[in-house]
Parts: sequence; structure tokens; C-alpha cells
Amino acid sequence: MPSDPLKLPFDVDEMLCGLRPWIETESPTFDAAAVNRMMDLVQHDLATLGARVERIPGRRGLGDSVRATMPHPRAGEGGILLLGHMDTVHPIGTLSTLPFRREGDICYGPGLMDMKGGNYVYLDALRKILQAGIETPLPVTVLFTPDEEIGTPSTRDLIEAEAKRHKYILVPEPACPDGSAVIGRYAIARFNLTARGTPSHASWALSEGRSAIAEMARKVAEIEGFTTDDCSFSVGVIHGGQWVNCVSSTCDAEVLSMAKTQDLLEEGVQRMLDLNGGDDAVRLEVRRGVTRPLWQEGQPGTMAMLDVARGIASEIGFDLPACSAGGGSDGNFTGALGLATLDSIGVRGKGLHTLTEHIEVASLEERAKLAAALFCRLGR
Repeated sequence: MPSDPLKLPFDVDEMLCGLRPWIETESPTFDAAAVNRMMDLVQHDLATLGARVERIPGRRGLGDSVRATMPHPRAGEGGILLLGHMDTVHPIGTLSTLPFRREGDICYGPGLMDMKGGNYVYLDALRKILQAGIETPLPVTVLFTPDEEIGTPSTRDLIEAEAKRHKYILVPEPACPDGSAVIGRYAIARFNLTARGTPSHASWALSEGRSAIAEMARKVAEIEGFTTDDCSFSVGVIHGGQWVNCVSSTCDAEVLSMAKTQDLLEEGVQRMLDLNGGDDAVRLEVRRGVTRPLWQEGQPGTMAMLDVARGIASEIGFDLPACSAGGGSDGNFTGALGLATLDSIGVRGKGLHTLTEHIEVASLEERAKLAAALFCRLGR
């Protein structure tokens, strides 16, 4: 077997065959049983690599996490942490409209791009390294979590505690549209809103009621109007009313804000909290939810990792740009701690979080070679 990680025998068809059961095991965040079925698969695949695997029970009604210590003479010591999530935004049944399928150079499937594809590729790199008898300079730990898509409310402390033990953090989230890795991320805050109105019969006594739905609709326009190029506001979820013949007494919504600086985020948070209030007939309540801290671009450890990754990419034959990006990931947490973190080094594709989610098949081998060389060169 080759000793050069760039010459390991990666097989795209083999990877797609291994990925298929991962994609066909749907794992939406809020379905803990479904996420745990996915974790069963992951636990099995890690065990077949000879890893020491731990199942960490979920909290807050969410799924379990899986932590694996890969075989190594210094197994268990801090070294490289492979960090990813196994939950997706796609509800059970999405496979009926977005089945796992390959069409030429493209492969489709729910969660394939974000981020089961990247997770699988990096595990396949570890598989090939072990099969070749290559000893990585540093021991490797793998941590897969169940709740990234909702802001990581139940596993942030686990991620941060584990990451602090390691020198390098690899996060195989999907590559940016231009193929970039991510070396910084914007700050993100979530909010839960409730409008409370005055109920009445929608026909006999319409004028006696005050609609919570109407109040929320007015606030939606106001909130999204706060958006600037540097701080955005988006209302992504809204639920209200129960009977069409009743003036609604409650309406709930969820808001996401993303800012390029922590100061801008805090200003945005205050604008949202200032919306609290109303009168006896209709009121709005705003509660701050989970937050992802700013990960500042340019940290020395991360930039040194990027230099290594760019050198590897050049040997493979592709460019590896890098940027600070919107869209949160668990890299926000490790990067904000000042830990050397390289994010969005997973597969290339388009349509994440949509019914056209797909990857470029060629990126499987490309990113597997990148992964293998990173495991073998970091800490050398």
C-alpha cells in the first residue's frame, strides 16, 4: 500500500455506495429517533475502523452524539478533532421527492451536501490511511453531533470541551460556492417571538378582536426592514391561529440575524428586544435564543492550517481560496475560542437546504485526498 496519502486508492463508486445508506437514513434535527438511527450507522462504520466509540446521550429531546477515538499509539491524547453534524433540515419523507441518485457528474440527496458528504469523505480518508498502515503524526478524534441545524443548543458545551483538548479542528462543512474554505464566520443570533391578541368571533364580533397574526405580519415587515449589507434579519418560521372563524389570539415566529461584527450583532439584538411591548389588546414578546459567536478571520493557528491545506490542494491540482463567511457552523464555537479551525473543507455542490441539494461527484476524490493529507501532515 502507498505511504503517500495523495496516492491512496480512493474510489468514487465505492464512496457513493457507502454514502447511500447515510443519505437514505433521513435525520431531521427535531426527530431524535431518526437522528439516532443515523448515529447507529455512524457508530457501526467507526467501529469497523477499529475506533473506540462512545455514544453520548442526547439532551432536551434531541438526538445522541458519537465520539470516536481512532487507533493510534497515543490514542486519547489531544491532536486533530474531526467535527461534524449528522442532523439535516429535511423532514422525513423528503426522499420521495429528492431521492439519492447519480446523474452523470452530479449526485442528489437530502443532507448529501450539508454535511453527510463531507463527513463521509473524511471518514473514508481515515479508513484508507488505516488500511495502508500509515501512522498520522497526531492522534485523531471524531465527534458527530445531532443539532447543528438549530444552532447547537444541546451540544455546544460538549463541542467546546472536546475542542479545547486538540491542536487542530477540521470541519468538513460544504465548500463555499467558489470552492473556498472558511477561516472566519459571522456572528449569529436567533429569536423567538410571540404575538398575543384579543380573540373574538371572526364574523359576529370581528371588531371586538385584535389579531395576533395581523400584529405579527406588521412586525415581519419591520424586522426584515432592519437588514443592511452588514447585518441581516430573516423571519424563517411563523405559526398562528387555530380556527378560521376566530380572530387569532397567538402567533409565533422565529427570526435569524447574522452580523459581520459582534458589535453589529449586539446592536441588532437590542433592536429586536426593543420590539417588546404593546397594549392590553395586542402585545409582542421577543425572547433571545441561541447565539453563535463571531469567529474573527486571521487567527495565526488557522492561517497556518490554511497554508498546509493550500499546499496540498496545489499538489492535487486545484486552488483553495479562503474567506470569512455568513451561515453559522460549529466552527463558530471553536474559532471563537481561538483554536486553529479550518471549516468548509468538505464536498462541493449546490442547493443545500433545498429540494435540489446535490454534490459534484468529482469533489469526493478531491476532498478525500485533501483530508488524507491533512491528517498525515498536520503536526508533522
